[in-house]
Amino acid sequence: MNKNYKTLGIILLVVVALVVLAQLVSETPTDWNKNFSVSEKSPYGLYVFDKESNQLFNHKIKKIEVSPYSYYEENKETKPHNILLIEKNIDETSLDKILNQVSKGSDLMIVSEQIPEKIIDTLKVKQTDFNYSNDCMMYFTDEKLRSDSIIIEKNQNPAVFSKINFATTEILGDEYYDNKDEETLGSGAYFIKVKFGKGNVFLHSEPIVLTNYHLLKAENQKYIQDLFSFLPDRETIWFQKTYNETSSSPLRFIWANPPLRNAWLLFLGAVLVFILFNAKRRQRVVPIIEPLKNTSVDFIRSIGNLYMQEGDFHDMMAKKSQYFLSKVRTELLIDTQFLDEEFEKKLHLKTGKSPEMIKEAVVLIKKSLNPSSQVINEDLMTLNKVLNEILK
Repeated sequence: MNKNYKTLGIILLVVVALVVLAQLVSETPTDWNKNFSVSEKSPYGLYVFDKESNQLFNHKIKKIEVSPYSYYEENKETKPHNILLIEKNIDETSLDKILNQVSKGSDLMIVSEQIPEKIIDTLKVKQTDFNYSNDCMMYFTDEKLRSDSIIIEKNQNPAVFSKINFATTEILGDEYYDNKDEETLGSGAYFIKVKFGKGNVFLHSEPIVLTNYHLLKAENQKYIQDLFSFLPDRETIWFQKTYNETSSSPLRFIWANPPLRNAWLLFLGAVLVFILFNAKRRQRVVPIIEPLKNTSVDFIRSIGNLYMQEGDFHDMMAKKSQYFLSKVRTELLIDTQFLDEEFEKKLHLKTGKSPEMIKEAVVLIKKSLNPSSQVINEDLMTLNKVLNEILK
């Protein structure tokens, strides 16, 4: 093996070992982004809720990854059921389909920080930001469930419902906080129930209660059970997020693990460097091939010089005349059998040259085609000039 290849291999192994060692001793930073993804095990993912949802809904939950519009277009004859939306962007056409199901007797629960505008407008409620700098306790208004509260850390800034029509709306959950800095207390409705047609719409403005961070705390599990106990015990359709859930790439396992991802990128970089250096060292010299020279002009010049040296002006005039007449027949479509006045007239009309020039050309052509005529160099020069002028 080439010595350079051995050196490159040793350097590559040392770099890989250093990267692996750095990954082993370093701590993976925690992702605190609110992704609400069923495939994420980060604090604000829904991985645990997704795994426990079957038991939570008595094995009557149906997880759908198509839009509500597409689903209800394919399933037009549906019995009253529960509909669950968790922090999901949804188009107005799909919302119309959902509200149509609710009006027929289904129940809809939306758990989202920002309720869709169409729902807000249709139910005539209003959301307002609820800012607090200390921890907040969320509890149900039902006295039987009041003890099953949940504590939300400070600075979450959820939105609460500030405009409520009590004729059709019932407050199911309130938030309570103690603002120690201002020595004041505050509360806001975060969980409401609105009557709509034959069904009900439940709006919950704090989806982080369903995330891994809170579900893994044993004291919060009772709150989650109570939350979904407001829905009837029947089939529940959960329209899940469909973006960035599970990659279809065969490398998804590598990309999901930072050490493997870094090792893979390092490997690709090393292969690229190897290819570049190897290709540069082994590239063969490309020979320069001279293009073929056009010797037509040289050939014609040689033939012309030969005729001039021989002094056979009559033969050169005859060939020039024959070439000219051939061009007249093929390109101008004029019969050249008789070089008479009719021929001169047609040639004049086709070329637009003066009758005098045409007449002079015909006289010289006849002279060149007559074997017994005597020609000189000046006759050849004049014939060449006149014929070239006519053929322009």
